[in-house]
Amino acid sequence: MIPLKSTWREKGVTIVTDGWSDPTRKPLINFMATSGNGPIFLKAVNCFGEIKDKYFIANLMKEVIQEVGHQNVVQVITDNAANCKGAGELIESEFPHIYWTPCVVHTLNLALKNICAARNVSNNSETYEECSWITDIHGDAMVIKNFIMNHNMRLAIFQKFSPLKLLSVADTRFASIIVMLKRFKLIKRGLQAMVISDEWTSYREEDMGKANFVKDKIVNDDWWDKLAYIVDFTKPIYDMIRLCDTDKPCLHLLYEMWDSMIEQVKLEIYKKEGRPNSEFSPFYHVVYEILVL
Repeated sequence: MIPLKSTWREKGVTIVTDGWSDPTRKPLINFMATSGNGPIFLKAVNCFGEIKDKYFIANLMKEVIQEVGHQNVVQVITDNAANCKGAGELIESEFPHIYWTPCVVHTLNLALKNICAARNVSNNSETYEECSWITDIHGDAMVIKNFIMNHNMRLAIFQKFSPLKLLSVADTRFASIIVMLKRFKLIKRGLQAMVISDEWTSYREEDMGKANFVKDKIVNDDWWDKLAYIVDFTKPIYDMIRLCDTDKPCLHLLYEMWDSMIEQVKLEIYKKEGRPNSEFSPFYHVVYEILVL
């Protein structure tokens, strides 16, 4: 590690921190130091029984900054949670030369969740009104996935018609909704062949109501058009998440990439809606507001 550390004084170093849980559900906060030459794992702190407010997190950051050498540190990166943002502000006030930066990937993931899983709450009514159809498509896809995957016989029938598997994507994975819908798009033909097969018709009697719901969605061209539209207009966001989810420094490219991403999202939405570029789109307006905040 000495060759990596030797570049810190000259080129500066970034402290990256994130919270997670080990297999025994023990809450941990890990710290890494990264520079142009690569990242180094520093330590993981057991936070069991601690209140993880901004002061607690800031004190842990200060310890790491002093260990690395505050004169070497140029920024700290955390996720966008309120306590982490508060901790970052405390660090900036104590070390004026150190900047707090929210994780780009986590920020984009939260934006995707707000678009694709909008909640009907008082301060989010406009977003929910424009984006609730996406939540419905995602909900339908979850029902289809669970109906097939939660029963061995139905899963065996599906696997006869599709070489690809249905994905069970954890909510903690970045862009989990988009990952699942992209897989649905790839297995569309297999799903449609399955629900019109003799095997499906003869076996579905176990749960007729849900089986009919699944079949109605899978053979519905309008449902698939909406699913494809979601994948298309979120592709620039998903691509940027993939690009930024790396150990390589890319912050200097970020602002231009962000503007380009928003333009590509606008292009896909306006193309689908058939609007001229100068016309107002309520749906794009909501998506834009989420992406620029």
